[in-house]
Amino acid sequence: MNDWLQRFERYLTSERRLSDKTVRNYLYELNRVKAMVTKDWLTLEHRDLAAVMAKLHRQGLSPRSLALCLSALKQFGQFLLRQGVIEVNPAAGLSAPKQNKPLPKNLDPDAISHLLDIDGDDPLDIRDGAIMELFYSSGLRLAELASLDCHALNLKEQEARVLGKGNKERILPVGSVAIAALSRWLDVRRGLPCEDDALFVTARGRRLSHRSIQARIDKWAKIQGMAVHVHPHKLRHSFATHMLESSGDLRAVQELLGHANLATTQIYTSLDFQHLAKVYDGAHPRARKKER
Repeated sequence: MNDWLQRFERYLTSERRLSDKTVRNYLYELNRVKAMVTKDWLTLEHRDLAAVMAKLHRQGLSPRSLALCLSALKQFGQFLLRQGVIEVNPAAGLSAPKQNKPLPKNLDPDAISHLLDIDGDDPLDIRDGAIMELFYSSGLRLAELASLDCHALNLKEQEARVLGKGNKERILPVGSVAIAALSRWLDVRRGLPCEDDALFVTARGRRLSHRSIQARIDKWAKIQGMAVHVHPHKLRHSFATHMLESSGDLRAVQELLGHANLATTQIYTSLDFQHLAKVYDGAHPRARKKER
């Protein structure tokens, strides 16, 4: 068994070129299973591994950890199958419990206002303020904002032309506060040695990278004394949640976010139960209390 695990490790590292962390996690899970079975590994059957997975589940292993363990078993089984030492992958057909998708938490309007209350004349401060205003104003993805060019921005019409997932273009409205911040940044940008038409650039005129945008937002969250970690996705989610709470128009929010599937928007912009209950009580004919 140890010999086959060593061969599997070499296969994952040299042929599959998986990260050290992934390889280490796979081997940990396989050794965990190895300690739970009494049969020789090459003679294990589907029911044996099903019993192991059930036992791990009863022991309280999280769905995510169970999924990782199952992935390791399936990968190892496929490896042994290709080596010709087994005829059937015993892990094939096994499934892990469904994982609950963690819902992203948004910032409330007061927290957003505090974060965006940046007062300074430094060119990078002006740029960062415009970036965060645009994220929150229009709900852009990080990649969409980073790839935005100046010609895609129409200050007069207060809109931005964005290229989203699958190269699908959509036109987004930009709020007046964001427009003012962008106008201020464009005035600063004209004095920089810009290499191309990129909207957001470094002090040397190069397009701002994804990592740099994330780092700058994180920096401002710390400067402003925010109690939570702030990143582009949190600003996007806050935009979506506040829009949905104010309008109740799920389809419109779907279009603004660029979601192909409405179900994605329903998960992404979940409202708290109290808000839903309030809407229900005020709208449903059978929910209204009779006047006495």
